[in-house]
Amino acid sequence: MKILVKLLYALLVITSALLTQTAVAKESNSIVFGVHSKTAPLEWRNNGVDQGFNLELLDRIGQLTGNRIAVRRKTFQQLLTDVHNPDSLIDVIAVVSPVTIDRDLSQSDPIYATHAKAYTLQGKSFIEGWDDLKGKRVAIKKGAFVDVYISGKQQDFKRVDVDLYETGFQLLIKGQVDVVIAENFVARRLMPLYPSIRSSSDPLIYGAFNFVSNRKNAALMAHINDALRQLKLSGEYDRLVNKWFGTGREKVDLNSAQQRMLSLAIFVSLISAVGMLLTGYVSLSLRKRSKALKLELTQRKKAEAAISNLSKQFQSVLDGIPHGVTLFNRQGECLWSNDNNQLLKNPEFHYIDGQPFKLLPSLLEALDSNRSTIADMVIKNQHWQLQLHPIGDDQAVILLEETTEQQLLRQANDEASRLASLGELSAGIAHEINNPTGIIIHSIAFINDALADLSIAADSYQKQNPFWNIAGLEPTSALTELNLSSQSIVEGADRISRIVNDLKRYALPTIADEYQAISLNEVVQVSLRLTANQIKTLNVVTDLSSPSPIIKGDAQQLNQVLINLIQNACHAIVLDADTYDNDQHIVLETHIEQEFAYLTITDKGQGMDRATLQRITEPFFTTRRSSGGTGLGLSVCSRIIKEHKADMQIKSHIGKGTVITLRFPLETQT
Repeated sequence: MKILVKLLYALLVITSALLTQTAVAKESNSIVFGVHSKTAPLEWRNNGVDQGFNLELLDRIGQLTGNRIAVRRKTFQQLLTDVHNPDSLIDVIAVVSPVTIDRDLSQSDPIYATHAKAYTLQGKSFIEGWDDLKGKRVAIKKGAFVDVYISGKQQDFKRVDVDLYETGFQLLIKGQVDVVIAENFVARRLMPLYPSIRSSSDPLIYGAFNFVSNRKNAALMAHINDALRQLKLSGEYDRLVNKWFGTGREKVDLNSAQQRMLSLAIFVSLISAVGMLLTGYVSLSLRKRSKALKLELTQRKKAEAAISNLSKQFQSVLDGIPHGVTLFNRQGECLWSNDNNQLLKNPEFHYIDGQPFKLLPSLLEALDSNRSTIADMVIKNQHWQLQLHPIGDDQAVILLEETTEQQLLRQANDEASRLASLGELSAGIAHEINNPTGIIIHSIAFINDALADLSIAADSYQKQNPFWNIAGLEPTSALTELNLSSQSIVEGADRISRIVNDLKRYALPTIADEYQAISLNEVVQVSLRLTANQIKTLNVVTDLSSPSPIIKGDAQQLNQVLINLIQNACHAIVLDADTYDNDQHIVLETHIEQEFAYLTITDKGQGMDRATLQRITEPFFTTRRSSGGTGLGLSVCSRIIKEHKADMQIKSHIGKGTVITLRFPLETQT
């Protein structure tokens, strides 16, 4: 009994010390980083050392912000609970968020892109999209970015909540679920452990890794964002990405295989030692020789079987690497590959500058110079990065990684920069146009006053000289024409001033969370003036509610949405078609219904099929890629509409046109 009391007292002392140490660590100048992942190359522990991309990135951020990073490992559900608790000791965690949905937390800029796909047992049919999940049992990790994405959406499948993606894979093996929707990095690690499971769809959800924290740590998250942007500007972020996510980096998952090989080597060594002892014993005892040899042979066969099994597992891991890895000799013969390497022999596979790629000359050049080559390649609409490395013995390895998504993101970033520059240029041009417009308005006012005085003098002078003409016209007619011309100049100058003011308002920078009461009718009128050049050949009809609906929002952002929708409608119109009623190409309507204001844009264009409608708001999806479409317009519009607590409904039929309805919470009426 006394021993038990002493043990309890010692336990209380240790617990108190740990709590005190935790509190002191929390009060010190440190950031507590909560970690749950065991997925290389993001976060994992090797020989007791925490490492990975997220850990190294946050540690570098801590150095820039003057904070020490303390790592705490917990389960995913515990971390989600902690980060929503303002009193939690956990400051920051790293999670994946869908690209179109923000978590209800303070979060950083995107760290690294990823996606989620559907996984099924071998032999099951390929899943084309969400409609193929109808009626199926689908495993969803509770609280993960897949869960966040589908929350509030219509679900035609039977959802089965799991705590880990690995739990979902185990249920799939047991036949208790039909599909697992899992994040890419985790699934890539698990698939070699479950060879009967395969990837059975294209990416269904795009997401990005973010650091997230409780909103009380908004100031801390602002420092993290500043440091993250500093790392990106300096190029250090790119070096970290190349270090942890470069071609072949997923091999870090082979640590466990190496440990198994080491254990097996130790086991084989022990078997060999036992065999030597048995051999020595047999030499001393001839009667037991036969039995000892048989036992040793049996043990060796088991060891060979274990080595063979481990070799197959090792090959499975290599085959599971997502990038193409191919080994060649000097003659250009393929010695080993984890794909069919047909891309390297395709005549359409060329360098990004248009130069053709020739396999054998490239191999010989790398082997002769003993220098590696890294190049960006293109085939059709796909971008690839090719790495060619000589590895000795007249052999070279070629690594292929698809970089289409990174290229699209880079193009989107360049396009956004160009648009930002165009907005600044537009504001400057608008300011410069206002100056001569003001001079015109001021001067024409003086001319009007002068014409009123000159008309009296002209009457008197005409009596003295009946044959007097002004610009070839009889004086009365000439003065009338001058008055009409003066009035036209005033109207034109006013129109220029009105368009310039609209352009300046449109180019103003957006200030988030400072929405004001605005007129929905005025948004329509300003957008029509800014798109006057696009719609001048079309018959555009407006039916605006009176009084105008008043909503709370940002006029500049809503102008951006409506201008994009009007331009899309213009692209859909075929002028020689005979499907229009009274030549009404585009109709814009506003009305009030119950507690909502509605804005409807109807066009009699070509319409869209069901497949296009399902993907129309996805980033980078466009049906006008050949004519310069980026696929970002409706994606940005969708984000702006959600920020205004509004929703968008799209109805379209091939050959009959499209109807887009925007519904806003009603503020008041005027």
